[in-house]
Amino acid sequence: MEYSFFALLAIGTLIYLFASIKIVRQGFHYTIEYFGRYHETARPGFNFYPAFFYRVGRKVNMMEQVLDIPGQEIITRDNAMIATDGVVFFQVLDAAKAAYEVSDLYNAIMNLTTTNLRTVMGSMDLDETLSKRDEINGRLLVTVDEATTPWGVKITRVEIKDIRPPADISNAMARQMKAEREKRAQILEAEGLRASEILRAEGEKQGQILQAEGRREAAFRDAEAREREAEAEAKATQMVSDAIANGDGKAVNYFIAQQYVEAVSKFATSPNAKTILFPVEATQLIGTLGGIGELAKDAFSNDKISSALNPNNKG
Repeated sequence: MEYSFFALLAIGTLIYLFASIKIVRQGFHYTIEYFGRYHETARPGFNFYPAFFYRVGRKVNMMEQVLDIPGQEIITRDNAMIATDGVVFFQVLDAAKAAYEVSDLYNAIMNLTTTNLRTVMGSMDLDETLSKRDEINGRLLVTVDEATTPWGVKITRVEIKDIRPPADISNAMARQMKAEREKRAQILEAEGLRASEILRAEGEKQGQILQAEGRREAAFRDAEAREREAEAEAKATQMVSDAIANGDGKAVNYFIAQQYVEAVSKFATSPNAKTILFPVEATQLIGTLGGIGELAKDAFSNDKISSALNPNNKG
């Protein structure tokens, strides 16, 4: 009988010890209550609290969590109806406050975010709600985080997932976007044509300038050539005049023969000339050529005389 009593006592003691051991998982905090009153917070790992005197009150998740905000219909400041939804990221920093300062933490955060979402987006125009998501997220984050601070909760992020305007407004926005893109395309096309015309006009201008410069250079060259030719003609005429003044008739014959030969060569090179009639006798041309020969002989004899008088000049 005694052995049975001690056996039962040992078994009861083991059961009591096992009931007093509290193993807290990583990422969680347990609130410990002493006769129903909050005593302390049990950290992850092995914890021992005598059974029947202490018990686990709440198992609080200390990891960062995400809470979906259901779709809401909101009327904007310009009386446009939009549907929107979002998500809230939060983390419990104080397990005791999260367990005892608010009745239902998740429901409280969701309702608080929903009401503030209506307040923030309802104070904005439709275009602002579609284009200023970052501003909406920032305002919601500040407002909700400040409201949940007494609950031991830190709101880390608030994100708007989707904003859906009515179908008629969506169609009007699509037409507006299409018209705007067509307008931009026409503007770009007009600017391209304008730039092309400007470049073409610049090219024609440069071409005309280069042609004018070429004509001016050619005219300058022609004038210079005519000037050189006139100078040579004047010089030749002066030499003939000097020869005539000195009583040398052979120079006259040379000059006339040169002009005669040039005239005959022009007749000969004419593409339509098949038969050439000379209006003068051939003997005149021969006599003129004889005069040229005599001029050449006189020139050579003068060179020989000069060499004899100047034996040092061998050039």
